[in-house]
Amino acid sequence: MLCLVAVMGVTQLHDVVYILCAGSATILKFNATTHQRLTDINVKGLRYPHDIVACERMSQLYVTDSLQCVRRVSVDGADMKFWWSKSSSDTFRPWSLSVTSTRLLVTSEYEKQLMQLDSDGDELRRVQLPDYMIPRHAVETASGLFVISHENTQLKPKQSQISEVNTAGEVLRQFSGSRLPSLSYTEHVAVDSDGNIFLADSRNHHILLLDAQLTLRGVIIDKHQLNNKQPLRLCYREQTEQLLVAFVEKSVVVFDVLRR
Repeated sequence: MLCLVAVMGVTQLHDVVYILCAGSATILKFNATTHQRLTDINVKGLRYPHDIVACERMSQLYVTDSLQCVRRVSVDGADMKFWWSKSSSDTFRPWSLSVTSTRLLVTSEYEKQLMQLDSDGDELRRVQLPDYMIPRHAVETASGLFVISHENTQLKPKQSQISEVNTAGEVLRQFSGSRLPSLSYTEHVAVDSDGNIFLADSRNHHILLLDAQLTLRGVIIDKHQLNNKQPLRLCYREQTEQLLVAFVEKSVVVFDVLRR
């Protein structure tokens, strides 16, 4: 699956893959099995698209406009709403997204915060992260904790890490790739129902698998399988044990993965 410009997000709902590209108000649609191009969705007014997720229970798509809002979009494009919009006094800039069956989790690099929204788009809480942490992406685990990919500005040179954080913003554990080359620009993570974590280690050209305690289980997709491309965005499909990987190099590839 190809995109003419950088892929900002990829997600799948049922048998359709949705791809969001930089600088485009269009969501690309492909059949997940045949890869046939379907009718695109044009999101009027979308200026700075940065991430997209799909909620299975609600059968809805959510998209960040990284300067101002989160949009909800129906899968046929017939229904579009501002799901969250910042007020004139709010400095929160939505960056990346993840979703559970009942909640949406939004990161803000600028504010170093996480924001939870409920299924009606109402804000539940904001979690203030440590000042050294520049969050790229975060997911909520089944235990109500948050797994965050971030830059650590305390480390010299600045280094990527994965941290588990509670609702008070306290860091419980961290992973820095000590038994491999140091993590180098980690953007997206994905979590399965057992708490295993898929991690796109972009500039090292591989995808790692961690367990629920952030202990390294191994390289699950290596640089040869990735053709030395840089993985940027992830979407894990537990039903089929497939991982959708979007690359800096403007493409999306589907991998079969074994977690055990």
